[in-house]
Parts: sequence; structure tokens; C-alpha cells
Amino acid sequence: MGSSGWQSFKVVPRFLYIFDTDTIFKFDVIWNFTPIVGILLSFYEKDPNLYTILKIKNIVLFASGSGSNVENIVSYFQDSPKVSISAVLTNKKDAKVLERCDRLAISGLYFNRVAFYDSDCVLDILKTFSPDLIVLAGFLWKIPEKIIRAFPNKIINIHPALLPKYGGKGMYGNKVHQAVKANGDAETGITIHYVNENYDEGAIIHQAKTAIALEDDVEQIAQKIHALEYDHFPRVIEKLLSESYE
Repeated sequence: MGSSGWQSFKVVPRFLYIFDTDTIFKFDVIWNFTPIVGILLSFYEKDPNLYTILKIKNIVLFASGSGSNVENIVSYFQDSPKVSISAVLTNKKDAKVLERCDRLAISGLYFNRVAFYDSDCVLDILKTFSPDLIVLAGFLWKIPEKIIRAFPNKIINIHPALLPKYGGKGMYGNKVHQAVKANGDAETGITIHYVNENYDEGAIIHQAKTAIALEDDVEQIAQKIHALEYDHFPRVIEKLLSESYE
């Protein structure tokens, strides 16, 4: 450790990060270091601006389905000292993503239409988390304008096609792949874009392509798209957060 001693630390659901001048130490709080947590908390209480000072970035994820992209993103950042995934929010109380949250030790929250559209419940939760980025990872509801206004240029979505093709209301999952197959396209891909008040019309951040063989069926197209999502989505998120560090 540097001669200056402990400067500050970060607590997340499972891990404890301790920072000195030029070193970051990560401890498993649950299994090995529980006795020291209460002592070290006094350092945090002296520094209410810890996340700002250490440039730790908060992500909130939204998902409606199984959450394979959520798990991929969580796995990608699990060893990062500068990124914290605060929670996963879903609009389906039986969504498989909640089971993943239990296994990954990530907070998972369900909300209904009233909480999302007719009240400020979800908005207030998001404000509490103060996310640097809100990531839609397979989330099917349209984001209310009040949330978009509250977090300008901080909400991104991934779409399983090369926008502006195959975008708009009702175009998601296999519906997109079926349309691509029916039109005989030679390629397809993914689009990562900012979210605005219209479906799939926000500014494009990144696109990636894959070729389609004549014999590819819808399931095979979907597998190619998933491979692109798993490869590109976390890295684009990391790049966006890195740019905000500067």
C-alpha cells in the first residue's frame, strides 16, 4: 500500500473494494472479511461523495425476458472497480431474469404499468440509484417521456436488426428475424442506440453485422444475433462509461 494509508472504499452486495493512493483491493465480504466491515464503514461515512471522487459508474438494467444479456453484462463488469450494477428492473413478475438476479446476487425489482406510466414510482427509484447509464437489455415497454427527460442521453437500447430496418412497435425478438428471413436479406445485425420518445428512433451509437446463409432458419439467425449482442453490448457500455470519465 501507499504511504498515505486508506483513502476510501466501495461496498456492493457481495464485494468490498478498498482504495489507497494507487492500489485497489477487492475482498469477498460474505466469506472472508465480514468482521472488518463495520470498522471500515467509518471511512465511508466521512466521504458522502465517494462515487464521484472515485469515478465509480452506476448502471441500472431493464429486462422483460430471460435476461441472457443481463447476465452477460453483469459477468463482464463483475471484476471492474469502476462500474457498479445497482439493480435490474423488470415489468414481468415471472421473468426468468429475476432468477438470474438471485443467482448473481444482484437486486431485482418488478414493477407494473401503474408504477411505470401512471405514477412516478419507477422514476423515483431511478433517481435514488442516480445511474450514469440505464441499459435496456431486452425490455419491451416504451420508456415514458418523463424518464427520458430525467435522464437525457443516459438511456440506451439494443435492437436485433440494422436500424432503421425492422424497427418500430412490435418488432422484437423472433418477429424481427422472421421478417429478415422472409425478405431474403443477405445480412442482418444489431443496433445499439440512445432512447428517445419513439420506438427505435434514437441516435445510433453502434452497429454490427453478420452474414445470413440461404439455408439459415429463424433460430440460426437468432443465434448469430445473440453472438453479436454478447460480444458488442458490454464493450459499447464500457466505452460510453469511459468517455464519461473524462
